Amino acid sequence: MRLRALLIIMCLAISMIPVAIIGGFQGFEIATAFLGLIVLVTFFVSLIMSYFISRPLEKLTKNIDEISKGNLEVEMEKSEIFEVNKLTNSLKRVMTSLKLAIHKVGVKKGEIFEETIKAKEEAEEKYENLLKNIDNWVWEVDEKGVCKSCSSNITNILGYLPNEIIGNKVFEFIASEESKKVKNAFSEMVRKKQSHASKFETNLIHKDGHNVCVLASFAALFDDLGDFCGFRGIGKDMTESKIAEEKIEKLNKKLSDMKERMRDVLNEREKFKYKPSRKRTMDKLTEEEFDAMFIFDENANIIDCNKNMYEKLGYKKDEMLSLNLADFDYLETKKDIKDKIYKIKKQGKINLKTIHKKKNGSSIFVSENIQYLKDKNMFKCIVKEDL
Repeated sequence: MRLRALLIIMCLAISMIPVAIIGGFQGFEIATAFLGLIVLVTFFVSLIMSYFISRPLEKLTKNIDEISKGNLEVEMEKSEIFEVNKLTNSLKRVMTSLKLAIHKVGVKKGEIFEETIKAKEEAEEKYENLLKNIDNWVWEVDEKGVCKSCSSNITNILGYLPNEIIGNKVFEFIASEESKKVKNAFSEMVRKKQSHASKFETNLIHKDGHNVCVLASFAALFDDLGDFCGFRGIGKDMTESKIAEEKIEKLNKKLSDMKERMRDVLNEREKFKYKPSRKRTMDKLTEEEFDAMFIFDENANIIDCNKNMYEKLGYKKDEMLSLNLADFDYLETKKDIKDKIYKIKKQGKINLKTIHKKKNGSSIFVSENIQYLKDKNMFKCIVKEDL
């Protein structure tokens, strides 16, 4: 509230005191008759008083603005009001000290202010260019959630112009099913005056009506006195990323289902495979009866292999030795292989069927017999192509 208005209101309020006194002694009918006259006189008196009090302050404010622009030769008039005159004298002493400091440094006073203003303008220009060149949306809200500032990139994300966002509560642009949850979370952060940086993901409503998934990173704002005044943050459009994640998840599920079906097919083929009269299991087959052999460590990196192994997969030996088991096993992920290695260590050996991927992208069905070489902490795998 302006000082002049405050003084007028105070004087009008004081004028009610004599009206109340008159009403107490002579009755409210007589008091009412004098009310208009008393208020009118008081109003004009207060207007004159406020003018003589506020006018010197207004002049002093203009002088301070001139000084802030670099004009140290401002003539400051004396005032009839003692307090204002005292403030003017203090300001004159500050100007004298500033002139003396400038003289000692040996620079022109204009250069100091010009450099300061130039640096400020350059910083503001860099900040504006930064906001324009990043894909994200920069925003500020007060403690009630009302948007105070908004970068132009909001148009690319939500289709709105900045002035359509500024002055409105951000909750108005959040999808209805999430609005209440975000409001509650926001209120809790305001209550705690949360100062550390945080993130949250929510769906905002585009100007044309469709939902946009936005990841917001934000931190609390505090004024010069250290009082909490809102949040500043950056919003990133995550819609395409979310769609991609969903597609990857579906593909991974399909791939997992496909691997299970392939394992089932291999097991079914084994049931109908011709077996000689003398019962022999894979455990009893000798290494010579297998087509290939390789050795790997506990991280599934290939350490050594025979000629049949790398030729069957279409590699040179040095290429084969640079591979990991996961690079040519179609059915096993790195996690599956890690679990399998743990199982082999526990049991000592294991037999299984899988599919090996050749260098040219084609594949072959194989049977594997893997043994744990405990003394060397390595694993030997002998492989036979499963026709």
